[in-house]
Amino acid sequence: MNIGLPFFLTSIILGVGLAMDAFSVSLANGLNETTMKRTRMCGVAGVFSGFQFAMPMIGWICVSTVAKMFSVFEMFIPWIAFILLGYIGGKMLYEGIFDKEEEENIGIGIQGLIVQGIATSIDALSVGFTISHYTWYEAFIACLLIGSVTFIISFAGLGIGKKAGTKLAGKAEILGGIILISIGLEILIKSLI
Repeated sequence: MNIGLPFFLTSIILGVGLAMDAFSVSLANGLNETTMKRTRMCGVAGVFSGFQFAMPMIGWICVSTVAKMFSVFEMFIPWIAFILLGYIGGKMLYEGIFDKEEEENIGIGIQGLIVQGIATSIDALSVGFTISHYTWYEAFIACLLIGSVTFIISFAGLGIGKKAGTKLAGKAEILGGIILISIGLEILIKSLI
């Protein structure tokens, strides 16, 4: 493959498609943490973009080396994403409904953020199959573009969520939980169809 305009366009479009789950989760995080500072927003978007970079690269490596072992695991990817997002969303939903204490807008911790990063990017492992004909360098550049697009889209989602969360006040955590559970269900249903 030649690294030219079609390569860049394909990688960017692939990045936009893969970043939609990260955008939705970022939106939910912004709703949940309306006082998030710009540096934290960069950190959150960085986690999502890091996972979106790494997962297709890992998929490409698996196809190049241990494809037979990986294909057995592929059928469980939607279930894993569903369970992870359902757990985080369910926890947010529960806290939004039953935790009536007035809390400061503390947001999600690093462990929860890593779980979200894995859950939203685990389907990107299969992108490694679609780019299996790329050389190592081409795969790296494509994954770098996917990660960059995810960073921009996730950052935008956080900003939109913060603005909407300020207007929604106490209901933001409930809405965020519903969004995460919906994303998990969507991933699962798409895989079953």
